[in-house]
Amino acid sequence: MNLLSSASVFSFFTLISRILGYLRDILIAIFLGASIFADAFFVAFRLPNTFRRLFAEGTFNAAFIPSYTSAKIEDKKKGKKFADDILSALLLILLFIVTLAEIFTPYLVYIIAPGFLDDQIKFNLAVELTRITFPFLLFVSLSSFFAGVLNSNDKFAAAAAAPIILNVVLILSIILSYIHDLNYAKQLSYGVTISGIIQLIFLIYVAKKFYKPAINFSLKLSAKVKFFFKKLLPSILSSGVTQINILVGTIIASFQTGAVSYLYYADRIYQINLAVAGVAVGTVSLPALSKAFKTKNVKKISDIQSKSFELSLLFSVPASFGLILASEEIVNALFGYGSFNKNDVEMTATALKFFGYGVPAFALIKILSNFFFARDNTKTPFYVSSFIVFLNILISVIFFNKIGFTIIPIATSISTWAGVFIYIYLLNKKKILLLKNQFITNFTRILVSTILMALVLIVSLDSYANNLEYNYEYKAIYLISIVSLVGMLYLLSCYLLGILKLKNYKTK
Repeated sequence: MNLLSSASVFSFFTLISRILGYLRDILIAIFLGASIFADAFFVAFRLPNTFRRLFAEGTFNAAFIPSYTSAKIEDKKKGKKFADDILSALLLILLFIVTLAEIFTPYLVYIIAPGFLDDQIKFNLAVELTRITFPFLLFVSLSSFFAGVLNSNDKFAAAAAAPIILNVVLILSIILSYIHDLNYAKQLSYGVTISGIIQLIFLIYVAKKFYKPAINFSLKLSAKVKFFFKKLLPSILSSGVTQINILVGTIIASFQTGAVSYLYYADRIYQINLAVAGVAVGTVSLPALSKAFKTKNVKKISDIQSKSFELSLLFSVPASFGLILASEEIVNALFGYGSFNKNDVEMTATALKFFGYGVPAFALIKILSNFFFARDNTKTPFYVSSFIVFLNILISVIFFNKIGFTIIPIATSISTWAGVFIYIYLLNKKKILLLKNQFITNFTRILVSTILMALVLIVSLDSYANNLEYNYEYKAIYLISIVSLVGMLYLLSCYLLGILKLKNYKTK
């Protein structure tokens, strides 16, 4: 397997999904606006979509792949039985959860959106739509299982492409609703669940070469299955720490007018970088690292750790510099239109800039936690992640009244960097951080390329400042041109310095 090519494939499909997600949001804004139908749909979609993001970003893989890999190494039949047992137990648990949710939907909606209770029409609509969307949890969770099977066999394209289905179906739902004059919110809700079914069928079909499912319901769980579910809950917090921090920040930000929107738009921008630098690299490196730990291949462990660490920094360091230096121009070009005024641009850009300082940490936290997950250790990442969330809340609450919403991205970045240093300390202490000596040399080359890119970016932004102003009609074209230029320059510099070559990232 080649980490660079696999990460590139994963990143490509993830970026396609994010771009279609932008288009989906634009269409929803056009046809639903800020009506009660929009509010009700967003509440109904919030829970399954948050769950999807958590699972898609490695939560299930972190618990499943090491155990599944271990069982397969022992014996292929044992691997097949372990997978069947997990699938059967997962199906039973999910059916129980979905059934409960369908019965007690009004209470669930009240927990998610207590403010809706003052408007009975909106509340009832949210309950109706939530009942339609909630089965998506069942399908997306089972899809994550089959994605885990594919990833453990070094097949990443299908699993990365599957989330695209959600955005395509939702876009089609809006178009069909417009053509046939249907209820947009209700059709979107049906689209959520339908997309889950299609996604599951697609992954079952692709995975059939490696695994043919056999459901075998049993109340008695094997020791390995019990161990898996014991690991799953800690891995949800560990792998989803960035998403949890965002949720915490949103709750705190709700006390300041407009702050939730500023954080949402800033989050939408830097999440693209995180998808490439953290999610992609972390997802493709975990299966190889798990196999290396199971076979006790120290040389290979060191090789994979060094390459995944380096690859994550290769993507995240220039992204961090770019977001810090061009935050206002980026926000201006993407969202600076219509009712999104200059003040909104400035506030969102401020949030984005402070998130930018944390981008390498957001990416590295996923890579470093893998070094424990690959050893079937979910407790340590759980404790570290708990500390990160606690520190984030502490900083945000203490300084919110003095600084305002900007403390939230600051606290998120600081707490995540603290987590990175804790991980490095623990890994060194346990002597399982086996980075090669060449890593320092390559990291220096990444910094040199990044500084060169940053200098060109500063000059370009200054030269075309008038064309990037809020009122300039074609500002997005100029920004895309500048970003493309500095991006190609960075990649060329990395290639010439010898750190962007496919052969450097082979793990076999």
